[in-house]
Amino acid sequence: MKTRDRILECALILFNQEGEPNVSTLEIANEMGISPGNLYYHFHGKEPVILELFERFQNDMAPLLDPPLDVELGAEDYWLFLHLIVERLAQYRFLFQDLSNLAGRLPKLARGIRHWLNQLKRTLATLLARLKAEGQLLSETQSLGQLVEQITLTLLFSLDYQRIVGADGEVRLVVYQIMMLVAPHLTPGSRHAAEHIAQRYLQA
Repeated sequence: MKTRDRILECALILFNQEGEPNVSTLEIANEMGISPGNLYYHFHGKEPVILELFERFQNDMAPLLDPPLDVELGAEDYWLFLHLIVERLAQYRFLFQDLSNLAGRLPKLARGIRHWLNQLKRTLATLLARLKAEGQLLSETQSLGQLVEQITLTLLFSLDYQRIVGADGEVRLVVYQIMMLVAPHLTPGSRHAAEHIAQRYLQA
């Protein structure tokens, strides 16, 4: 692995474990066993490290935010989609541990986050619209708009909430919470199937 990639991998681990504000480039260099000058050769400070990690996050998320529209999805496929999104968020969780302050310090990151959030919400709205078109969802458009917002907030902050209350930040619990948000909007048969899958997540 190239030194640049090793720096990014090390920084990601430290940012996730300690929180990005608590980690300096010197600590990253020390953890890797390289000189600060070697790190500076690749990244002129911590900001470029954060921005490149965010770019990697966007690239990892891109396939999930552009699902094929012509593929028939089964009941479990929708929840698998959410599971994969939460896994990516967990992998880069430092981005969302203090999102407002991080975005305030880095305007370029703030713009990227807003663009990514709009993509995420469009994708969620599209998937909910597909469920409605398939006769599995009953809610009106306005209610679905609020549901998209609730799902987005849960995706962004549930892992960090678990950390605050002393839990491990488990992906399965976030997926369960989202399924319980969606379930009341489903038709009886679809709601029963969703609740059955949700219980499996809770007991995993």
